[in-house]
Amino acid sequence: MAQRQFGEIQVHVVDSAGQPLEAVLSLSSLGNSFSKTFLGSDWTLTAVPLGIYQLQVQRTGFQVDTKLVEIKGEVPLSLTIALGIAPLETTVQISLAGTLLNPDETGAVRKLGGDQLKLRRPSAPGREILSLVDAQPGWLLEANGVLHPRGSEYGVQYVIDGMPLLDNRSPVYAPMLDIDDVEAITIRTGGFPAEYGHQLGGVVEVTTAQDRRPGLHGRIAAEGGSFETARSAFGLQYGFPSRDTIRLTGTGARTERYLDPTVEQNFSNRGTVSAFGGAWDRDWNTSNRTRFQVRHNEARFQVPNEQLQQSAGQRQDRDASETAGQIAYTRILSPRWLLDLRASARDVSAGLWSNSLSTPIAAFQNRGFREAYLTANVSAVQGIHNWKFGGEAIFRSLSEEFEYNITAYSLNGVPVFDDDLPSRFRFSERRQNRESALWIQDHIRVGNLTIDAGLRWDQYRLVASEQAFSPRFGVAWQVPRAGLVFRASYDRVFQTPAIENLLLASVGAPGPELLRLPVQPSRGNFFEAGFSKALLGRVRLDGSWFRRELRDFADDGLLLNTGVSFPISFAQASIQGFEAKLEFSRFGPVSGFVGYTNMIGRGRRPVSGGLFLGDEAEEALEGNDWFAITQDQRNTARAQVRWQLTSRIFVSAATQYGSGLPVELDEGISLGPLETQYGPEVLQRINLSRGRVRPNAATDLSAGWDVLRRENRIVRLQGSVMNIADRLNVVNFSGLFSGTAIAPGRWASARLSFEF
Repeated sequence: MAQRQFGEIQVHVVDSAGQPLEAVLSLSSLGNSFSKTFLGSDWTLTAVPLGIYQLQVQRTGFQVDTKLVEIKGEVPLSLTIALGIAPLETTVQISLAGTLLNPDETGAVRKLGGDQLKLRRPSAPGREILSLVDAQPGWLLEANGVLHPRGSEYGVQYVIDGMPLLDNRSPVYAPMLDIDDVEAITIRTGGFPAEYGHQLGGVVEVTTAQDRRPGLHGRIAAEGGSFETARSAFGLQYGFPSRDTIRLTGTGARTERYLDPTVEQNFSNRGTVSAFGGAWDRDWNTSNRTRFQVRHNEARFQVPNEQLQQSAGQRQDRDASETAGQIAYTRILSPRWLLDLRASARDVSAGLWSNSLSTPIAAFQNRGFREAYLTANVSAVQGIHNWKFGGEAIFRSLSEEFEYNITAYSLNGVPVFDDDLPSRFRFSERRQNRESALWIQDHIRVGNLTIDAGLRWDQYRLVASEQAFSPRFGVAWQVPRAGLVFRASYDRVFQTPAIENLLLASVGAPGPELLRLPVQPSRGNFFEAGFSKALLGRVRLDGSWFRRELRDFADDGLLLNTGVSFPISFAQASIQGFEAKLEFSRFGPVSGFVGYTNMIGRGRRPVSGGLFLGDEAEEALEGNDWFAITQDQRNTARAQVRWQLTSRIFVSAATQYGSGLPVELDEGISLGPLETQYGPEVLQRINLSRGRVRPNAATDLSAGWDVLRRENRIVRLQGSVMNIADRLNVVNFSGLFSGTAIAPGRWASARLSFEF
């Protein structure tokens, strides 16, 4: 699919006689949080987020050339700029204010780059990208780093340099990518182009560093902090005069708080992660380019114990690994036509092991899949039209092995399992997965009107065999004098089930106490309307209203507190809400944002899929009631401000608030065992009468100092204190052995980095 909403710009600088002229070139955009500078006469910048930019070319003794340019699609924008001898006085009248809004966007899009990535607040290992996305309106980071876009449990699609990753990328499922190798992040929750499919709760498009400067460049970073956390990372790149560029990256981290623990004591929660990768870019000529990439990510971690499990001596270990490679070939067929071919292969595995003292269940797992992905698409610019059409194919081989031994049917007099539930269960299966798609889309710009129209066809074969057509439509209207853009979009979506443990969750039931009905693809209609307003030339206000109606709404069922979950789907779901974000960029020495989300989500039984043990199977199968979905946090707010005290020193503060998620407790449950298990402090954070966790809040402080800043060399020291009030925040609460999670208290971190 080469799902890419990025473009390319080629700038050639000459003098009045047409000869190459070395100059300082800069490309900046407030709306895209983008800023790049280059010294030379020929500059090719790839993977540039679409939008409006200020391009400035200057050289001592020559006129400064400043203009606004718009990157509309993947077809490269080629510019030749001739600099004349400077007069005694020159005046530049074009400002960055013109880059604040993008009139071409018909859906909700957030773009992160530059200082937002380099000066980010610290996160637990494996959650760096997740934390950046969580700060955006419409997103919620739940227990163990699971992201929820607009109420979706599953449905987050990561696109890494044009290649989609459709499996769950939270730390509990898969090792995450190296944040230090990320150049830009584009986040979508509506107005999806037809090229996007499979998982459409939200799309996180990540572009890794693709700097083509000659010579040696790189960065080295080291970080340490609370919970015995330590992390290091490096990235080295060398640009050869022969049009070749190679890049090597690596990172490693350890911590004593990898997952969100179930109790304040943070029992058995050690984790280590590592990642290594490399890339080779080759410009064969001005029209042909090839990029090869390989990477290997790995995570090993413990499952946090509850009080009784810790006393019993339980130990459960999990691991996850991924090895991937991809190749991309781009050919400029003509100044208006571009061909893009891509292929990738991945090997993903995950495991769970339990010792003999595990209680009330000892679970074992070994699952994985091998994936081959092929895609081709053509982009074309014809007058007011910006076309794109293509297709893709996915070939997967899945394997799942799962086993459990029940070691206790009740604990402290509290029943955990039915007495007639078999004490042992074992499952093993392999299956082939085939998916394919075709799409066509057109981006039309007529004066102040922008229209996006597309059609997608999907075919899915695994536990079910389905196909669907998905029309997409969006419109935007710009009012230039008011600095205002109105937009609206409609997306028909066809979402495939989560791949983790899908075979076990979908085969026929071997006995009356186990319910596993096949999980079906989700179908839905997404509606959105919104606006973007420029204020004071440096401030942007965005607002969006959305509504989602879905059949076979995807969710998951957790196997006690093992972290292993099984895909399920509810018969129906309805989600609606409002998002707003006020963002100010470079407003004097101050920059920052304030974001707010109001959402209500309701689902309706019965349930398909999952691994339900005992009486809950009958409730899931026969229920027909409406309920608050597990991601139904009504009010969420985020704010951050950064003050540049001097050219080398900054301070920042961030705060967040959440009104609380629903609580899943059986009626008439005794509070005594809960208080014994979790302690009175945790139980006080639960509003049992409302059936919700009490509101959570945290405030963070950071400061940074550029110890050395000389030409292209920067040594930066940054320190942070998170949750400075040491507030106890409960993320989820679901009763005994059922996925309770506690956020970290006050913790600190320090980071030292060197760029060259």
